[in-house]
Amino acid sequence: MRNHRLAAGAVATLIGVMFMATTLLTPLYVLYRDTFHFSQITLTLIYAVYVVGNLAALMFFGRLSDQIGRRRVTLPVIGVGIVSTLIYLFAENITALFIARMLSGFAIGLSTGTGAAWLAELYGPKERARATLMAIEGNLVGLSVGALMAGLLAEYAPYPLRLVFVVYIAMLIALMLLMRKAPETVQHPVPLRDASMTPRLGVPANLRQKFIAPAVAGFGGFALFGFYAALAPSILKQQLHETNRALGGGVVFELCVVASAAVLVMRAMKSRHAMFTGLVLLLPSLLILVLAQAEASLALLLAGIAVGGIATSLCYRGSLQVVNEIAPNDRRAEVISTYLICCYVGNSLPVIGVGVISTLEGPIVASSAFAITIGLFVVAALISGTARSARRAAEPQR
Repeated sequence: MRNHRLAAGAVATLIGVMFMATTLLTPLYVLYRDTFHFSQITLTLIYAVYVVGNLAALMFFGRLSDQIGRRRVTLPVIGVGIVSTLIYLFAENITALFIARMLSGFAIGLSTGTGAAWLAELYGPKERARATLMAIEGNLVGLSVGALMAGLLAEYAPYPLRLVFVVYIAMLIALMLLMRKAPETVQHPVPLRDASMTPRLGVPANLRQKFIAPAVAGFGGFALFGFYAALAPSILKQQLHETNRALGGGVVFELCVVASAAVLVMRAMKSRHAMFTGLVLLLPSLLILVLAQAEASLALLLAGIAVGGIATSLCYRGSLQVVNEIAPNDRRAEVISTYLICCYVGNSLPVIGVGVISTLEGPIVASSAFAITIGLFVVAALISGTARSARRAAEPQR
């Protein structure tokens, strides 16, 4: 049992440390913009381009760990994370940021799908909920620590665009040593030469209707997170006149800490109930976000982040747990990878739209358009889920 817990803790650490790379840049975006003199649209593109790496990882390699084993995928992926961080460390132009962000997206996408499947197998069919909880807590802890660490080092330590990446490389090296000891859970791995790289993003036909609601919930929750991760420092500086870089990281830290606490407090909530509760809470969180910008109110922004943190956590926890419950064992990483693509697209593409509209029409109009668009997705998912639940309730009466 002790070895089991240690193995699960190691895999959760993998997810957390890899996800730190998502938010390491959050407090630095404004500093990079001032240093390299690029526009708000370019800022959002740098943030969002990592979805290219995510998609490449999940489309071509998403089921690789199902075939050759979890550990044999994980170690090279950590190496990719080290390479991307080295590029950040020595970046002298925008091109380097784009390349590093794409490589980072590749490493995050592949390690997350592998790690979630790994945890599910370590815990077994009877403890799928615990496996999901571990994956999500690892994710949220990594996101919060990454943002806070980068913000504090950028504000209070020397070399704000360098030191954080030195620290992160050391963490990745330690992680690689840790994962070499993690037990393999794929029973009959095949040699790499026999593995198929053919894209097979894939939800079995009999599961597609069940997959729609968690896919939309993941998209919406990640879209809200992406908004804050990419644009919160710009909102703080330009509209709320807050220039402390640590505060930029602190905003994302608050979002993730609230989300992490909500996951723990509401862990007994059934997966579908959690998912739909999260979707409902996304609506007021989007409204408060727009009001905070319109009123230039830090208090409102922090309140909206708190509501958004609860909504995001319930959307993510509930939807990932639903996917874990419906995915067949022999296609688990493939189905989870398909779900994660929906999440990563939500995390990236809406942010680009916000950057374009913000440049053309202003930040409040952009935030309003974002809120309305995500709100419509949420309403559609709620209507679809309610209709499906009603049909399922009526079936025994036929």
